[in-house]
Amino acid sequence: MRVPKKTGNSKRVKNLNKEEVLQQVILHGQISRADISKQTQLSRPCVSSLVDEMIQEGLLYEVGMGDSKGGRKPILLEYNYQAYAIAGAIFDGSTLEMAIADLKGEFLARYSKRLAQPENGETVIEDLAAGLERLLFQSGISRDRLLGMGVGVQGVTQRNSGTVSFSPSTGWMGSPIQHTIQARLGLPVIIDNDVNMMTLGEYVRGVGVGHSNVVYMYVGTGIGSGIILDGQFYRGSREAAGEIGFMMIGPVHNRTKRAAGVFETHYSVPGIVQHAKGLLSDLQEGSSVIKELIRHARLQNADAQQLLEEVYRHWAYGMANIISVLNPELLILSGEMVHVDEEGVKRIHDWLTEWVPEVPCLEKASLGEQAGLIGAVHSVLEAFPSTKLLDKE
Repeated sequence: MRVPKKTGNSKRVKNLNKEEVLQQVILHGQISRADISKQTQLSRPCVSSLVDEMIQEGLLYEVGMGDSKGGRKPILLEYNYQAYAIAGAIFDGSTLEMAIADLKGEFLARYSKRLAQPENGETVIEDLAAGLERLLFQSGISRDRLLGMGVGVQGVTQRNSGTVSFSPSTGWMGSPIQHTIQARLGLPVIIDNDVNMMTLGEYVRGVGVGHSNVVYMYVGTGIGSGIILDGQFYRGSREAAGEIGFMMIGPVHNRTKRAAGVFETHYSVPGIVQHAKGLLSDLQEGSSVIKELIRHARLQNADAQQLLEEVYRHWAYGMANIISVLNPELLILSGEMVHVDEEGVKRIHDWLTEWVPEVPCLEKASLGEQAGLIGAVHSVLEAFPSTKLLDKE
């Protein structure tokens, strides 16, 4: 147990002591002033003074009486997870999903909007601003209680510099987008690739819990992956790791600088829909193309069966490439792949067993469209830990 030294700058010492108190409350859930004093080795008057101050600041509150240990029943303290709030946003190319959450990461309000096509960076930022205002109104949270926002965007993001070096759909090519969004919203912003945010969500709240080496594979308007090795995100030297949509899987085409990769051109959702033209003439907007192909295949439609086999096999090629290099313990299937039936998952697993020496556990993502928002919120919680609230004026 680290015990702060009672020397040096008095404000710094006070904050160190408050950190000790706050961490004990968070660790135990509910705890008395006396037990905090025992755990931190701070005097009871010191603990009482610090606790009273943090109650005034809204960080702690009293929740009732605890069990007596021979004397008066102690008053229990609890961390106020509603003291401040965090926003998260995911832009996946066609939809903007947003949420406001408390300091536990629990959603207080959500907002979703279908975006006009083709979209551009300026309109996306205005949609973010409008969505945030709506969330603040719905949740009753005042803007000064908002710590920051995590934003997941399509493309290659550089978190340290706050730039997006490759995002054809928005035109954010080398743009300092983090600074631009912060200036427009008036609060700290963390940006990351949208699939990385989804990966983080599944890792902290979904099927990734308890695993250290995870690859999250997403098929949507593009194809991408998030990579966690030994419990840490692997991003690569230029933070472009996981851009598996550029694997050379499928017929090679003459690609322009702003075009999608070979793999995602043919086997993302738009690519599959293009292959299925004529076959699925009644496909409704927003419907799952894989579910429809499975339905037609079960009706003995030979063309649907053939296309489904082709899609599964090429997805499996991508998985085999990933597994051969990274050897993950868990490979999470997400996006359109969650609609693959048991027979299809078994088919993919059988191919992988044939092609690679070690096949990881294959699991479908469990959080659905919430995964990215959970990851976006958690990214801010990581960057803005509870102890940092002590420095907030």
